[in-house]
Amino acid sequence: MIMKNIYKIVSIAAIGFVTLTSCEIDEVGDLNGPTLENIIDNSTPGDIQDLMGGILSDMRNRLGTYFDDVGVIGREYYRFSSSDPRFTSDLLGKNRAVLDNNTFYTTAPWGARYGTAKGTNILIQAIENTSPAYTDQEKNGLRGIGKTIQAYELLLNLNLTFQGGIRADISDPENLGPFLSYTASLDAIEALLISGATDLGNAGTAFAVNLSSGFAGFDTPADFLKFNKAISARVAAYQGDLAAMSDYLGDSFLNLSSAPDDLIDGVYYVFSADGADQRNPMFFALNASTAGVRVAHPLYTTDIDPTDNRISKVALRDESITSDGLSGDYDFRLYTSDVDPIPIIRNEELILLYAEANHISSPGDAVTAINLVRTAAGVGAYTGGTSPAELVDEILNQRRFSLYGEGHRWIDMRRFDRLGDLPIDRLAEPPSADNPDGVEEDDVWVEFPIPATENQ
Repeated sequence: MIMKNIYKIVSIAAIGFVTLTSCEIDEVGDLNGPTLENIIDNSTPGDIQDLMGGILSDMRNRLGTYFDDVGVIGREYYRFSSSDPRFTSDLLGKNRAVLDNNTFYTTAPWGARYGTAKGTNILIQAIENTSPAYTDQEKNGLRGIGKTIQAYELLLNLNLTFQGGIRADISDPENLGPFLSYTASLDAIEALLISGATDLGNAGTAFAVNLSSGFAGFDTPADFLKFNKAISARVAAYQGDLAAMSDYLGDSFLNLSSAPDDLIDGVYYVFSADGADQRNPMFFALNASTAGVRVAHPLYTTDIDPTDNRISKVALRDESITSDGLSGDYDFRLYTSDVDPIPIIRNEELILLYAEANHISSPGDAVTAINLVRTAAGVGAYTGGTSPAELVDEILNQRRFSLYGEGHRWIDMRRFDRLGDLPIDRLAEPPSADNPDGVEEDDVWVEFPIPATENQ
C-alpha cells in the first residue's frame, strides 16, 4: 500500500536538517545514517527540532498540484501546460475524460499529505524517549502541534476524495485503519483536533521547538491553540454544524475588523530562494506562455464589481492566451514572487465563516461580518435580503473573491450542492433551436478517486 511506502520515505526525509525561512534550528549531533528506531527510541532535543523542521517543510510538498486540482475543477483558473494536457482534459472532463486514479494529480498530493501525517506520528512517538527528557508540559505542546498538523493534512486529502473518504487511523503502517465515510472522516479529524487542543491547553507558556516564520504570532501553546480552533471551525463548516462553528470561532484568532492587516492575519506556508528550500509553486511570471501558466477564468473579471479591489488578484495580459479550446485575458496573480507565503488559514476566511455560522440564527451579525469584507474590498455595504438562502448566496459570492485561488471555491460549491452552477466552457455541439444550451463537452467533478496505490 502507498502508506507503507510513505512510511519508509518520511522516516528518512523528515528527520534530516531542513531549512525553513526565519526558522531557528538548534545545533545537533551527526545525523548521518539515522534510523527510524534511533529517532523514536533515542532522540535528542536537536533531533526533535530537525524532525519538526522536516514536518513543516513536508507540508509544502505538492501544494501546487493540490491547488491546481481544486482551482481548475472549481473554475477559478485554467492551468495551461504544453507538456501535460491533463490539466485541461482530465481535470475539466474534456470529451468525457475521467479522473485517473493512478496519475500525478491524484497520487502525488495524496501521498504528500500522508507523508507529513506520518511524520507527526513519528514526532509523537519520539518525544517519549528523548534525552534529556522533556517535561510533561513540553510533551503536551509537541503532541498538540503534531495532532493539529496531522488533522489539517488529513482534511486536505478528504477535500479531494470527498465521499470516498480517507484512512484516519495511520498509527500502525502495517495495520492501517479502514477507509471511513465522509461524515466519519470529518468526525475523526475533529476528534484529533479536540485531542490536540487538550494537549495545547496543558502545554504551559512556551514550546520546546521553534516553528517557521509562517507561524509568527502562533508560536506559543496559547496562540497555536487559536490556530487549532480556526481549523476546527472550518471542519465544523464542512459538517454543517453552525453551533460548533460559533464555538470554535470564539476560541480562534477571529478578529472582526476590516483593517487590511487584520484580514491577512493567519498561519502561512513560507518559502525562500535558499538552495535547499522550496519556492512558491503557485507563482508564474506575468505573460508566461502555454508552456506553463495559470490564467484566470474569464468569469472572475466579468462577475466582479468594477470597484472591487480584489481584481488585483489577477493581472491583464499583454495579449490573450489560448490553449485546448480555452482562452483568457488575465493571469492568475495572487502571488507576485516565488517566495510569497501561501495562507493555510487567515482572518478573512474566519470572518466569512462567522457570517455563515450566524446566517440563520442571527442574520444581523452575519450582515455585519459580510460588510467588514465588502468594506475592505471597496464595494460598500450589503443591501440584499436576509433570508438564509439570500445570505448564503452573498457569503459564497464574497468567499469567491476574498479566497480566490486559496483552495475553497470547488469545496464551497460542493458543500452547498451548487456544483451545477460552475460554468462549462467547452461544448461538443453548439446551441440550437432544439437544444438551446448545446451539448456539454466538459464535466464538473464531485470528487477524486481513491488512488490506485491504496489497493496494492
